[in-house]
Amino acid sequence: MSSIQDFLKLQGQTNQNPYLIEVEKSKGIYIYDKSGKAYMDMIAGVAVNNIGHCHPKVIAALKNQIDNYLHVMVYGEFIQDSQLNFAKKLTSLLPESLNCVYTVNSGTEANEAALKLVKRVTGRTELVSFRGSYHGSTHGSMAVSGNEIKKQAFRPLLPDVRFLQFNSREDLEQITTKTAGVIIETVQGDAGVRVPRQEFLKALREKCTEVGALLIFDEIQCGMGRAGKMFAFEKFNVVPDILTLGKALGGGMAIGALVSSSKNLYEFTYNPMLGHITTFGGHPVVCASALACLEVMETEIDFNEVERLGKLLEDLIKINSEIKEIRRIGMMFAFDMESFERVERVVKKCLEKGLISFWFLSHPYSFRLSPPLTITEGEIRKAAQIILDSIEETRL
Repeated sequence: MSSIQDFLKLQGQTNQNPYLIEVEKSKGIYIYDKSGKAYMDMIAGVAVNNIGHCHPKVIAALKNQIDNYLHVMVYGEFIQDSQLNFAKKLTSLLPESLNCVYTVNSGTEANEAALKLVKRVTGRTELVSFRGSYHGSTHGSMAVSGNEIKKQAFRPLLPDVRFLQFNSREDLEQITTKTAGVIIETVQGDAGVRVPRQEFLKALREKCTEVGALLIFDEIQCGMGRAGKMFAFEKFNVVPDILTLGKALGGGMAIGALVSSSKNLYEFTYNPMLGHITTFGGHPVVCASALACLEVMETEIDFNEVERLGKLLEDLIKINSEIKEIRRIGMMFAFDMESFERVERVVKKCLEKGLISFWFLSHPYSFRLSPPLTITEGEIRKAAQIILDSIEETRL
């Protein structure tokens, strides 16, 4: 039996048409298959490998921690340097009100913990989210996600969830003293890169403060430099009560983080104790990788260059008449075409030509790009040409 047959038989599948690249290794912006073919990873593992694949500082940090110890105890019981140093670095990059970190296994778990935390702090039950949102695939995170097609087979989900229109100031009046918390992607990813208006986010912050609801910014996809700042909320000068992170935070390792005030997070310690608990959250090896990733982001990533190269890629591709609209912030892109079928042909042709693009679960008329922030101008121009050639070669 071939490895592809084994893969399809032995591993649970998420869709009927996986890419089926047999990965041998990865480095920088490239993934190499077992035949030696190189693929430009213009998706970065869906906004995970923001500093590229196998950054040497991340690899060194991983090897150093592995030589010392692996898992020793459930999160929160032992003092471990990699966890503590990671928390110190992360909070040093954030506003003073976001001064405490609860490290978990994934972005979805960070959102699950955030939903629990707003209920625990406020004593309220209502959760507010936005249409078009995506916050994860577990029951709680799915309950506050906006894609009804993806949710209908798994109901009942969490009760007392209200959905508002993204970017609608009028809808914010539905946030009341019954609302425990409001969760919003600072930039909506799965909806096709929907960027909020400054005045909308400012009004949302003010409304939450007015009624005593906690504001959660989900930056699992749009954070960690993806939007052109270390954290996307820096683009809008609006600070949440709770920040959730994941994806790129680990430098290629699986991690999530719930960040809030130490006062808020202390609520998990009593009535009941162990209000949130995780066995492998804060794994020392993963925290070592995350710390290295943050240090690379802080010292090696020029966000002005991220913006310049993001704009360059947008300008190079928009010349094609089949691109109906481009939505971009930093290096987070959605390219609209006339139909899902058209997008599918382009994505498949790019793959044949050695470039990995992708689509959106909730916006099938677009293809997405989220390249590593370490990409060079030469690589941007090469990628744009492959995409333009793929569009031309797949015209009917």
